[in-house]
Amino acid sequence: MIRKTVLIVIIATFIAGAPAADAQDAAEIVRATIDNWRGKSSYGEMTMTIHRPSWERTMSMRAWTQGSKKSLVRITAPKKDTGNGTLMVDNNMWSYAPKVNRVIKVPSSMMGQSWMGSDFSNKDVSRADDIVDLYVHTLLGEEEHEGHKVYVVESIPHEEAAVVWGREVLRIRDDDVLISQEYYDQEGVLVKTLRSLDIGVMGGRPLAIRQRMAKEDAEDEWTEFRIDEVEFDVEISDNVFTRSNLQNPRE
Repeated sequence: MIRKTVLIVIIATFIAGAPAADAQDAAEIVRATIDNWRGKSSYGEMTMTIHRPSWERTMSMRAWTQGSKKSLVRITAPKKDTGNGTLMVDNNMWSYAPKVNRVIKVPSSMMGQSWMGSDFSNKDVSRADDIVDLYVHTLLGEEEHEGHKVYVVESIPHEEAAVVWGREVLRIRDDDVLISQEYYDQEGVLVKTLRSLDIGVMGGRPLAIRQRMAKEDAEDEWTEFRIDEVEFDVEISDNVFTRSNLQNPRE
């Protein structure tokens, strides 16, 4: 009878512990993919293309990141957009427009709004890792992609989390490359999807070199980001991530 009781306890303990282990593993998978494209620090040059049925425009930009709390993105072309920039420090974001020569703090209520008229939001550009800390992660299953194992992770925000999305579904390769990320509203309706179109090795690591964000209800409307050059774990001065440097570039 004692052996039977011990066996039941062991089985019950294993079953009770399984969801926690899955949640922990899923969170680690999400964190690993964020760390992969960010590194301890990074410098990159990118191209963003905004496509609409009747027009298309392309912008070049430079970006610096340091840890998970600091980032700076500055537009370098075309000429009419040159100098526009976005600075993120901790949970604060500022934007700068040379035409008005003003640094403006972006309120938290505007983080879900479009960045530079694109299909990416201010939050997307900030590349914050809130999804790791403010969401509960569940490993839904595994798939295959070009010879790699792909983890399908569902991320649902905590009830008290101040976030836009009701849930997100990520597909992440076993080499920490994000394949896709689906964004669902509070009603469970799919709103937009980020897809990795080209994957390669840059900066010494596998990366999604070209990604496209597209809304589900807007046919033939999308925004693409392409990495042209990137370096990881580089020395970056703290002065880069200041409002003074945002307005009067020294880097």
